[in-house]
Amino acid sequence: MKRIRIIPALLLINDGLYKTVQFKNPGYVGDPINTVKIFNEKGADEVVVLDITATRDKKPINYRKIAEIAGEAFMPMAYGGGIKTFEEAQKVFNAGYEKVILNSAAAENPALVGEIARVYGSQSVVVSIDGKKDWLGRYKVYTANGSRSAGKSPDVYAQEMEAAGAGEILINSIDRDGTWEGYDLALVKMVSKAVSIPVIACGGAAGMDDFRKAITEGGASAVAAGSMFVYQKKGMGVLISFPAQSLKV
Repeated sequence: MKRIRIIPALLLINDGLYKTVQFKNPGYVGDPINTVKIFNEKGADEVVVLDITATRDKKPINYRKIAEIAGEAFMPMAYGGGIKTFEEAQKVFNAGYEKVILNSAAAENPALVGEIARVYGSQSVVVSIDGKKDWLGRYKVYTANGSRSAGKSPDVYAQEMEAAGAGEILINSIDRDGTWEGYDLALVKMVSKAVSIPVIACGGAAGMDDFRKAITEGGASAVAAGSMFVYQKKGMGVLISFPAQSLKV
């Protein structure tokens, strides 16, 4: 049996943390500094911070704020949101992050993935793929916080990103985001089978059983979640938490 990484995924808007449902209707859940401190105490394996409006609203990266967040972390940190150039990625690393996460920039300029990987190593470059079904039930990739179609299927796109130099894929289901209905295992499996690099499942988790299924049925290497780490339960108030037991499969 091996221990599986469990990763809280935090959504940043300006200076606060929010949670969405199917990438819509963000609700405030707290201060990022205090939240990271709690995850320190609870022993989170890694934390992902995503500025979900930076690209869509064409906002500059708030390096001051993300450096403050990273400065409180005892665990590895990954940041995504608004990174368009190598120089911007470099500033994120300098702010204290071990990994950068590319979404829209990877779709628009795949060469950027390789450029960063050549300097910092492929393990430092994560490509985030946001997928959802179209009206015919086919999975498609979307960028810019789910607002723009990339015109590709997630499995083919993941292969392209691996070839470009990505060291990990974060596959997020737009349809399951914030729903507490479990991961879209078909989507996770589609991507996991298509690539040889680690795949992180995200979107819809409600408990440890969902984590196990993402690994054993979906073929993921790690799991990420948002709602179950920032809310008491579905429909209830904010409570920052993390599983007391580790996940082994």
